[in-house]
Amino acid sequence: MNKKRDKGQSHSTRPARAGPPRWLKLDMSPSDIELLVVELAKKGYSPSMIGIILRDQFGIPLVKQVIGKKIEQILEKHGIRIVVPEDVFNLMKRAVNLRRHLDEHPKDMHSKRGLIEIESKIHRLVKYYKRIGKSPG
Repeated sequence: MNKKRDKGQSHSTRPARAGPPRWLKLDMSPSDIELLVVELAKKGYSPSMIGIILRDQFGIPLVKQVIGKKIEQILEKHGIRIVVPEDVFNLMKRAVNLRRHLDEHPKDMHSKRGLIEIESKIHRLVKYYKRIGKSPG
């Protein structure tokens, strides 16, 4: 009866490969890319936004394939700490916006249910991050 578990979400999967794609011709060395990641993080960009900028403006499809480290690992190595994980932060922003909506429309029960689900998701993620030792804040 539970609709969420009956069907999967249809999407394409990224091919598993260790190194960079054969078609990739880079003008930058891996250390230059690392410095670029750090520079973008210091400007205030989130790790996912850094990945999008590297993909769209510099033609780097996946940082992990080119350098061998994820963006968050590069930032940790250079001493830049992300206080709240990005997924929790985005859920918190959604919950705040929904709470603001419910202040104006207190009888909107569908949105109230959505807020409960978002807050449950936040609690589950926080519990997970505490369990793995990556405390969110």
